[in-house]
Amino acid sequence: MKKLAIIGRPNVGKSSLFNRLLKQRDAITSEQAGTTRDVKKRVAVVVDKEVEILDTGGLDEGCELFDRIKEKSLKAAHEADIILFMVDGKSLPEEEDKKLFYELESMGKAIALVVNKIDNDKMQEKLWEYYEFGTERIFGISVSHNRSVLPLLNWIASELPESSIVTPESDVVADEDEMDGFDAAMRASADDEEFDEDEDDGFFIPEEDGEEEETSIEALEEAYRGIVKEYEAGDVNQMKVAIIGRVNVGKSSLLNALLGEDRSVVSSVAGTTIDPIDETVEYQEKKITFIDTAGIRKRGKILGIEKYALMRTEEMLETADIALLVLDASQPFMDLDEKIAGFVDKNRLACLIVLNKWDMAPREDYDKIIAEVRDRFKFLSYAPIITISAQSKQRVHKIFEMLLKINENYSQRISTGKLNEVIQAAMRKHILPSINGMNIRLYFATQYDIRPPRIALIMNKPQGLHFSYRRYLTNQLREQFDFEGTPVLFKAKAKNTNRKPKPHKTRSMW
Repeated sequence: MKKLAIIGRPNVGKSSLFNRLLKQRDAITSEQAGTTRDVKKRVAVVVDKEVEILDTGGLDEGCELFDRIKEKSLKAAHEADIILFMVDGKSLPEEEDKKLFYELESMGKAIALVVNKIDNDKMQEKLWEYYEFGTERIFGISVSHNRSVLPLLNWIASELPESSIVTPESDVVADEDEMDGFDAAMRASADDEEFDEDEDDGFFIPEEDGEEEETSIEALEEAYRGIVKEYEAGDVNQMKVAIIGRVNVGKSSLLNALLGEDRSVVSSVAGTTIDPIDETVEYQEKKITFIDTAGIRKRGKILGIEKYALMRTEEMLETADIALLVLDASQPFMDLDEKIAGFVDKNRLACLIVLNKWDMAPREDYDKIIAEVRDRFKFLSYAPIITISAQSKQRVHKIFEMLLKINENYSQRISTGKLNEVIQAAMRKHILPSINGMNIRLYFATQYDIRPPRIALIMNKPQGLHFSYRRYLTNQLREQFDFEGTPVLFKAKAKNTNRKPKPHKTRSMW
């Protein structure tokens, strides 16, 4: 696939054009110069032809951060097949712009001069001044007003090979009842109350009228077989791994170490990464997409575009599978670290805790540091811990093996028979406590989803499942099955009917 790089000095509208070509607001845009820092890559369709677009940071100098941004941008230009050099049409042509344009033109690639912010006919007259660049491929546009963009799109398409034409796929009409989760299959006839913190509702087995009728485990299993969500092998072999943590803990350095290249801009400036950057690698026939997210500060210290960065980070976490929670082992842990870890718990992600900068941590305090992590992050007790140094690449390679193992556990499905055996044994050790004098019965357990594993407990009184007993069952499952790195979620549901049947007896399977 051909690559198209959008190059130019800061604040000329590169990210706005990037979003326009994608037909969605992907890159963060603002009037602040230097908003884009890393190279953002996305595939877009331009006049029915596919092209990979590279949104780059502004070509500027003056400090360590800007020098690194410029280096990355010029590297993207070398990788690209087509270059759009953007300038600000509201100002006069500058010698620095000409110098940069000639430097890019000398690469021998298809290049066009894009003069942005030509918002009206009066501004159109300024376009003539840019012909002194010595190129005929000049496009005066206004990205914000979507003015005169079509000729530019046609030129881009003319530079793309015919083989990149997108073949339209047949439309697939989704069933209106098709939803995620086990409750979707029962949504139309659901009529029970919600007793736990999850959003799902409607989960029951209809029972026939009859005296002294009993429901067997076979009938229960058959009734719930239809709500088990199936995954294809390709889905399980792909994982999105979000790298999260507060500012300056080494997230971008870790991404570069994992990829074996300088993909993300790294500098001593806190909050260098603004837009989440993703890169996909293949490892042992698995596709791993790493997402370098913006560092998170305390809400009171979030300034300007960082609030957009936080929003994008939260959006990325909603679609991620595994989180690499990066902590700075060379410094005391902070309350902010715990709040960031809360995003992992909130989004039900699998997790690997990464203690970075271990080469700067006191070696004799290993047990003390590990104990503190376990104490501070009790809600991530399932997450394994690895100590690394992203800068020296110490033990970074072990992360891949750990991610594969975590993904296997995250995608694990336990057979109904084995699951009920473990639950039965657990109940023998500690019976379900009664509630207000009423006996609590657990009829049946089944795993209805993976990534993460989700288990339904069918009960006569779902509200009677205390959180402490839920935690006890989780621990019992972890003792019998390898769920390291992944949360295990329980949902208590009533075995109900959508009408009032005649009196009957229901026998507990245990």
